[in-house]
Amino acid sequence: MANTLMEGKKGQDWLNLVLAVCLFISPWIIGFAAETAPAWNAWIVGVVLGAVAVAALAAFAEWEEWVGVVLGLWLIVSPWLLKFMANTNAMATHVILGVLVVAVSGWAVWEVRHPHAHA
Repeated sequence: MANTLMEGKKGQDWLNLVLAVCLFISPWIIGFAAETAPAWNAWIVGVVLGAVAVAALAAFAEWEEWVGVVLGLWLIVSPWLLKFMANTNAMATHVILGVLVVAVSGWAVWEVRHPHAHA
């Protein structure tokens, strides 16, 4: 049962890894690498999210998914807290990727808490 539970989370962890890579490269792709706050936020959160996703792929633990939820929530509110909401490209990137990270990580947490809901 535990092995099956771990296998079910790998899809979400791979998705979070892809989102982490997208976040990390977004300052160059979207064009806000020259702006300190949004660029460094994307790079730091991207690295942390990627590390947590790799750790979850190696050995799943529920706390890793909660870290993903927190990182996603941070991405959503960071444009206002770090005051880069005037850069609509950076703001949209952070908010959209944040919502996706919260959704993917929340989905994984929900499946851990309700293992038989989809059976």
